[in-house]
Amino acid sequence: MAVFLNDRFVENSEALLHVSDLSIQRGYGVFDFFRTVNGVPLFSNDHLQRFYNSAAYLHLPVKYDVQALSSIIHELIEKSSIHEAGVKIMLTGGYSADSYRPSEPNLIITCNPVVISTANDFERGYSIITHQYQRELPHVKSINYLMAVWLQPLLKEKQADDLLYYNNESLTEFARSNVFIVTPDNKLVTPEKNILHGITRKNVLSLATEMMTVEERDITIDELINASEVFLTATTKRILPVLKINGRSVGNGKVGETTTRLYDKFLQLENSIAHLVSR
Repeated sequence: MAVFLNDRFVENSEALLHVSDLSIQRGYGVFDFFRTVNGVPLFSNDHLQRFYNSAAYLHLPVKYDVQALSSIIHELIEKSSIHEAGVKIMLTGGYSADSYRPSEPNLIITCNPVVISTANDFERGYSIITHQYQRELPHVKSINYLMAVWLQPLLKEKQADDLLYYNNESLTEFARSNVFIVTPDNKLVTPEKNILHGITRKNVLSLATEMMTVEERDITIDELINASEVFLTATTKRILPVLKINGRSVGNGKVGETTTRLYDKFLQLENSIAHLVSR
């Protein structure tokens, strides 16, 4: 399997970093991730823009411009020949002389088979728990997932699928997803502050404005508990309904009408992109 490392394509077994890299020493680095359908990248321009923004905020220069990086990614996708793939772009803090200060970043791009949510996952829905926590530099797509990984035993203990962060009684985000609620008066609401602005989130907001009133604002825990529908959005999950929160059913405990309509619209959007680009 081909990997792009800094300035060349190498085999997966040769894509190695020295132990002095700040991604290893301090967990310092950024990444982004998108999917392909029939070899066609989905929303890649948005993902690349977010990647450059994250890199700039962490003072990590990218030596390729957007056009050059896009060309590298397309070549990697062709070399991999995977029907549905996940493309991950990572930029690390580089080989640090003192294990503290960044140096020239290392760029790694991979293209591997990806597991995505299915229609069965959608019908089954998610059971989640809430946890008080605020990610550092939440608008940056950092490689640091310390809290999310540390809480995995708790998820297993609670027999939950995912955890939703909140801070000062306001919702923020899931560890790897954004959250939406449908209020009892049929408004779609999602947090605006202290979150990573997801690309799937962006597309769902666009699709939803054709259907209903949409608000980006703080959401309280009480609003979450009393919502008629709750769902999450992410690249590999697309849209998944949340049917149970902290052991309590959401609404009537079944997948809601708004969630279903948005899910169908999002699948149509994916298919239209793949079809138009591949023609």
